Amino acid sequence: MTENTSETIYPCPLSKGYGIPAQQAWLLLKVFLGYRLTLASLFIILFYTQKGSALLSIHHSPLFTYSSQSYLVLSVISGVCIFWKLTRYTIQAQLLIVTDILILTLIMHAYGGVTSGIGILLAVSIASGGLLIGGRCAMFFAALASLAVLAEQLYADYMNSFEINPYAYVYAGMLGASFFTISLLSFVLAKRSEQMLQIADEQKQAISNLEELNQYIIQHLQSGIIITNQQQVILMANEAVLRLTNLTVLPTKLGDISEYLQGGFQAWLANNEQNLLVLHVLNQSDIHVRFMLLPTRYQVFYMIIIEDSSLYNQRLQQSKLASLGRLTASIAHEIRNPLSAINHSAQLLSESPDLLAQDVRLTHIIQTNVSRVNHIIEDILQLSRRKDSRREKIELNAWLADYLNNFTLEQALRADSFQLIATPEPLFVCIDPNHLKQIMNNLCQNALNYGQPDRGAITVQTVTLKQASCIDVIDNGAGISRENLSHLFEPFFTTSTSGTGLGLYISRELAELNQAKLIYYVTAEHKSCFRLCLFNADYTLIEI
Repeated sequence: MTENTSETIYPCPLSKGYGIPAQQAWLLLKVFLGYRLTLASLFIILFYTQKGSALLSIHHSPLFTYSSQSYLVLSVISGVCIFWKLTRYTIQAQLLIVTDILILTLIMHAYGGVTSGIGILLAVSIASGGLLIGGRCAMFFAALASLAVLAEQLYADYMNSFEINPYAYVYAGMLGASFFTISLLSFVLAKRSEQMLQIADEQKQAISNLEELNQYIIQHLQSGIIITNQQQVILMANEAVLRLTNLTVLPTKLGDISEYLQGGFQAWLANNEQNLLVLHVLNQSDIHVRFMLLPTRYQVFYMIIIEDSSLYNQRLQQSKLASLGRLTASIAHEIRNPLSAINHSAQLLSESPDLLAQDVRLTHIIQTNVSRVNHIIEDILQLSRRKDSRREKIELNAWLADYLNNFTLEQALRADSFQLIATPEPLFVCIDPNHLKQIMNNLCQNALNYGQPDRGAITVQTVTLKQASCIDVIDNGAGISRENLSHLFEPFFTTSTSGTGLGLYISRELAELNQAKLIYYVTAEHKSCFRLCLFNADYTLIEI
């Protein structure tokens, strides 16, 4: 039978207050049982040896023999019940104390009564009752033992069992007083011990809650955390480390992740001022590494924080947005007022009946370029007014199906203009839904403008890559030339005469603001594809 260590035992049915943890209560009961077995065996050994007879004069041998043998037999039976837990703790503890009082009183009578000194052994039983059971039950045992000693003395006087001793009743009274004193002290000590145990249990629970909270925080960090020692053995790491280092299984040492990381850590140990490192990972953006010291009382550990460059780009982007917002707010009024005047004057001039056809064409050129400049200002204002990312957990496949349905209705497109290829399993990601909608608007609109939709439907599909869920927007266009590819995401870069060149730039900035990645590549079928990779919502802790 297994022990429930979390269970609390309230031994005495008359007591109120704290309880004893089950494991400790049964352990105390086993200790007292061992004391009983030792005492019973000692009585029998003293009786059957000449030294025992010389030390203690036995006045009633048959009573001593039956009592000591019964004491040993009852202790053995109690041992079976305790180790196999055949009876409840409270019942077993009460039986041990009551039989102790009764049998030790009989043995005391067999040795000559109160003056023999055997009665002092009852004090051990009373103290054990206070520790094992406590409460008012401890006082009951003290009263029972006092009555047993007094009854034994009255019986001895009535039967003239021993020589008359005028101090016998004084001894009996002193024993009774000592029993009550010991029971009171043991009760106080037991209660204080229970209070300390409760405080320790509360502190243990608080520490356990803090540990779970720390683990939860580490699990959901976007940054990678590595705890190592001076020998560069990895003691703990979260799964973000695998994602950022492009590994499937976490190695045991830093050198197995990257020799450059190992060298940087050794250099930092030699010079603590150089605590930053840029690590290059194959087929992935650079990651930033920072070293920190974690001193403890007995040992020194080191924490290595690795972050995707997108985190730094996100902070830079927020700073750029703030600066751009202040700039555009100051110049928007100065630019739009004269621009409105130019546009209004061109409209009035175009309505003049005396204009030549060539002059009318020039007024149309003025209006077209004024509209284009105004569109650029609107895009910049929209970018500068953008708020910080408010990411939510969304199911990607369902969100895309709803988005494409609304987009085709808003753009008055045919239902088969877009086809969605979704993964069979649901994909949960964290992103600002408004930002995701604006990114998809730019990508889908570019596919309609430059992706030759007349050659077939534009494909929007979801794929999973390690810890990331990706959206692919694949069109039927000829692709982007090499000379233009390096400038693809730059602001105001466009190959169109009517575009502003801010759509892809805004989309990439929004992606980095949500710690996502927007890239362009050519598929195996030689089609243009924009891929938006969003990191999954959940991360787990890895311990080595």
